Formats: sequence, structure tokens, C-alpha cells
Amino acid sequence: MIGGEGTANPLWMVTGTWIEYAKEFKALCLMLEHRYYGKSHPTEDTSVENLQYLSSEQALADLASFRNYMVEKMGLTDNKWITFGGSYPGSLSAWFRLKYPHLVAGAVATSGPLLAELDFVEYVEVVRDSLATTGPECTKNIQEATESVKQMLKTQEGVKDLSKLFKLCSPLDVNVANDVANFWSTISGNFMGVVQYNKDNREFEGAVGTNITLDVLCSMMNDISMPLVDRYAAVNSLMMKTYEQKCLDISYTAMIKELRETSWESAASEGGRQWIYQTCTEFGFYQTSDSPNQPFGDGFPLSFSLQQCSDIYGPQFNQSTLMEGIKRTNTNYGALKIAGTKIVFPNGSIDPWHALGITKDPEGTDLHAIYIKGTAHCANMYPARFGDPPELQQARETIKGYIQNWLSQ
Repeated sequence: MIGGEGTANPLWMVTGTWIEYAKEFKALCLMLEHRYYGKSHPTEDTSVENLQYLSSEQALADLASFRNYMVEKMGLTDNKWITFGGSYPGSLSAWFRLKYPHLVAGAVATSGPLLAELDFVEYVEVVRDSLATTGPECTKNIQEATESVKQMLKTQEGVKDLSKLFKLCSPLDVNVANDVANFWSTISGNFMGVVQYNKDNREFEGAVGTNITLDVLCSMMNDISMPLVDRYAAVNSLMMKTYEQKCLDISYTAMIKELRETSWESAASEGGRQWIYQTCTEFGFYQTSDSPNQPFGDGFPLSFSLQQCSDIYGPQFNQSTLMEGIKRTNTNYGALKIAGTKIVFPNGSIDPWHALGITKDPEGTDLHAIYIKGTAHCANMYPARFGDPPELQQARETIKGYIQNWLSQ
């Protein structure tokens, strides 16, 4: 199991679909935490100078080194290896098989974005489509609520009411553009996060709010007993209560100050500072409001994300240098034309990240797509449970079949 942009959770060593596969194939399970995340601190801090050693390429080299070390230590000379990963580690799983095919017999690359993209406008468009699975009213009401908030931002009284309704820690200053963008990004993000992990079986990880689904949010947005903006605010209050937030801090200055902290003991070094660095140097992936075909308005454009790169890490981290990094990533790994073999790409139709992945079998290759209707991010990796849709159950079986085939060759 390949670690990603957070602490490696030991629960995955005893739980999850891959453990069931391991039991069936009598396999040894190993997990490697990603450099710079969790307890893997290769430098004295996370200064910009030290973060230069944080990249997907370095992570792949770590995997190769780890694999060879374990072969020698445990006498695994004749054993075949299969890599597993979900989300960014899903990408790493595919890329490891691509770059080190002599070290791994096959790869399961779940919900892994393969195309690095600066302005990831498709993300919010998929969120729109996923919300629309509940019926046409939800996205319509979100769009109308968004328009109402826009109008309220134009008057002093409206701004005062919004600050109260959305429980802001301090009154919103409409003259501070980045605070306004942060506000829009946050209230839209309430929907994005729920959609991305909709109905995923994440309780065992200690995840909170797993009972909040897109059906729950759309039910709230369709509640005609409340004004539209109040419905929007009710969703925000639900998320704040779930994550035990007393007030909503949309201060851009405070956010940047926290993310500029370089100590391993800082809150930023739990993963936020490192992952944003990777987006600012390798991937982009910015989930912006730049598409006109979505209900969340235009309040968090690409420029808002790019500004964060410069403000956190320095002016040399800008659109020009990031575009070069994205071009390098796509050239290095092949993006959606990845030329590897023996890789399976499971993706969920509800998950916005499927827009940057492979959802159809590439012709004439030994690459396989599994597009799971009605599921979200990494759904096939989580423990099976009663009520899992047939498509998800079948996906797990199909993946097992590919693994069996790779191991028998």
C-alpha cells in the first residue's frame, strides 16, 4: 500500500479490500508512508529550500528503494509484488508500475488523477452532475442561493447578515478580495467534500460526517420552508457542527500565516503545506469556479489559487513556473496516454477526480478501466458492507481477477 498526502494509517494494515485479497492470495502486506508526511521527516523543517526534495519522482524512488530493501531483508527474491493506492497514491501506483516494471507485477490505481491540469474546472462540473442525481431542483436552488448571496454582498446590511448567517469569526470585509474568495471557496467546498466522499465506508478510519451525503445536502437545499440563503447557511452550520468549529474563519491572511509555518510541530506540517507545495510545483489540480456550467458562481477563480502559491512559498512560485512543472509531469508519466501495462484504474462516477483519470479501456493495451456507477472517491478500497451497490461488489471481484492473472504469469 502506497502512502500519500497524510499520515499513514496503521488501520489499513488490518482493514480494507486489499487485506481480503491478501488473505485469498496468501500475501504479505507492506505499507510505505510518503516522504514529508506523517512521521517521515527527511529534513529539519519544511522550509522552501528543504521542500525541493518533495516530489512524486522522489516518492517513486523511495518505493523502489523500500521494495528492494524488503526483498533483501525478508528473503522475498521470488515473490511478486502488487501495488495499491487511492487518490494521489493511486497515481503513484500506476506510475510506479510504469517507471519500475521490473519491480512490480501489477498495479491497482484507484481514483488516481493521471492528467496534471492547472485549472481543474471539471471538478465542480462533476459535483454539479453528482448533485443532479437527486433531481433537478438541488443544483437550481444552489445556483439561486449563490445569486442571492452575490446580491447581499453588494450592501452593507447584506454583508452584515451574511457574516451572522454563516457564523464568520469576524465580519466579512468586501474590500479584501482574498477574504471574499475564501468565503466563496469555503461555502462551495461544503458541497464538494461531501460529494467526493459520498457514502464511502470511511468510519473505520475515524472519519466524521460520513452520514452526511449529497442526498442530505440536497434535501436541505430543497427545503421550501426556508429562504434560499438560509438553506445555504444551514448546510454550512451542519458542516461546522460536524467538524466542531465554533466560527468560520475566512481570513486569507490568517490562512497564509499558518501555511507559512515551517516547523514539523506546526498545524501546516500535518500535510497542508506539503501538499499545496506539490500542487504549486507538479500538478495544479485547482478546483476553481472558472467554468460557467456550475451552480457555485465565479467567486474562487484560478488567480486565487495561484496567489496562494506565491504568498506561501515566494514569488518564484507562479503560473509560469507551475505550467512548466505540469508540462514536465505530463511528459514524464504520459498523462491519459500512459504507456504502462498490467494496471487497473477503478474510478467512481460520483467522484469529481474521475475527470482526470482513465474511465474507458485504452485500445490495444494491457490497461484496464473500471468505471463504477454511483460510487465516489476510492470506494472499492474501503471495507465491504451490507448494502454496497452491485456495481461496487462486481468491481472488487474484477480487480481480484486482474490480480490473480498478474500473479499467475
